[in-house]
Amino acid sequence: MLNGVIATERRLLDTGIISIAAYLPRLRLARQAIVNANKWANPALASLAKGHRTICTHDEDSLTMGVEAGRNCMAATPGFSADLVQFASTTAPFADRANAVILAEALALPADLRCADFAGFQGCGVTALIDALENGRPTLTVAADKRVARVASAQELTLGHGAAAVATGTRNPIARFVVAHCTSVDFVDHYRAAKAQTDYLLEERWVRDEGHIKLAPAAIKAVLQKAAWQAGDADHVIIAGVGRNVARQIADLCAIAPDRLADTLDASCGETGSAHALIMLCHVLERAAPGQKILLANVAQGCQTLLLETTDAIAAWKSDHTVRQQLDSGVEDENYLRFLSFSEQIDVDWGVRAERDNRTALSAFNRHRKAVTGFIGGLCTACGARQFPKGQYCVNPECRQSDALVDEPFQHKTGTVKSYTEDWLAVTTNPPLRYGNVSFDDGGVIMMEFSDFEPGQLAVGTPVRCVFRIKDRDPRRRFHRYFWKAAPLSMMKAR
Repeated sequence: MLNGVIATERRLLDTGIISIAAYLPRLRLARQAIVNANKWANPALASLAKGHRTICTHDEDSLTMGVEAGRNCMAATPGFSADLVQFASTTAPFADRANAVILAEALALPADLRCADFAGFQGCGVTALIDALENGRPTLTVAADKRVARVASAQELTLGHGAAAVATGTRNPIARFVVAHCTSVDFVDHYRAAKAQTDYLLEERWVRDEGHIKLAPAAIKAVLQKAAWQAGDADHVIIAGVGRNVARQIADLCAIAPDRLADTLDASCGETGSAHALIMLCHVLERAAPGQKILLANVAQGCQTLLLETTDAIAAWKSDHTVRQQLDSGVEDENYLRFLSFSEQIDVDWGVRAERDNRTALSAFNRHRKAVTGFIGGLCTACGARQFPKGQYCVNPECRQSDALVDEPFQHKTGTVKSYTEDWLAVTTNPPLRYGNVSFDDGGVIMMEFSDFEPGQLAVGTPVRCVFRIKDRDPRRRFHRYFWKAAPLSMMKAR
């Protein structure tokens, strides 16, 4: 028993964050556009009109954002191999289908690993991270949320969409895990019933005075006491789950200097639910120096807290897609009605073509799952030609070798537009439907759908990358089909 305790303590001393990344959708809805559309019903919204919030486009959801965050995270951690994949979200697309398994297959991870979904409250992202850190196993934890708010509500302006992914383990961490402390209290500041689309919120002042500023300071003081830290020892303090003003009040009650508080990202992003604390942590670690101490507190049905200390490894660690880069490279949108359509809050008449039965052939999907979800094509071992789908025969007319193809991932490849069509007659919830041929840089040509292009932006020769998106929806059976699309490479380079 004693040996087990020593082994556990040693694991906690060695474990930490190996890499972390965020994903923020490129679209930014100007809050003024929301106010302009709804001030006739609620003039008080004008006080929240500054800035903008992140919004998903028509083919994004919590799962696709999680995949993108996971790709960003693993790209900064060459050689990282997860034993456990965790997906945390209160807006996962499936209630009874393992969302974490879809995520793992989209990241082309092997099947011999454990996957787990976390849900139920806004603290599920931090809870999953704490579990991973205390476990010590190589783990990829992904949190994402695409929450919907009632039209003309304050929440419609304050929410945002986003995701974060954290790789944890014992291999050269950039931030060492010190200790965690959680309090669990059924304080109902808001709730969303099982079949509801939007939250029901309680009165803001009561929530602040009777909930947040009572629950958070107690948990923060408890976690500091566990580590024998003083409040002033933390170089960076992340207080998530509350707005900027309440975070300052909590810090003041804990004797934390205001200049230690991390940016809550209220003005430039919005509150991204279960992912928000991890996005804030990512933003802090991207700017942190070795030997700095970090306190994270997430207020949700109690308070989830943890302490980290950066290591020398953080000096060499670099993210290619930082939170700041993503915040600065967004595309501002003022089309409020389109936002409502993207979030399925208004029913647009898409014409008779949209009345077709969109049932998914799940038996066929199962046969081709690796190609569809993982975007795995083929490489001919005889001539070196690359192709998608893999097939039995090499497509090179000078080769045509049989059974000579091995798996070739396409998801990380870049290419150029070889041909394209902007089809205003085809059914799509973001017309026109854009599709065409993509020629990949190291070989292979695939007919693909294009995403994140504006009308008239597509051109032959445009550099593109691959993104995991919703391919189609079956509204009758409430099923989403996913596949890979081509998006502008310039958007990622800007980040």
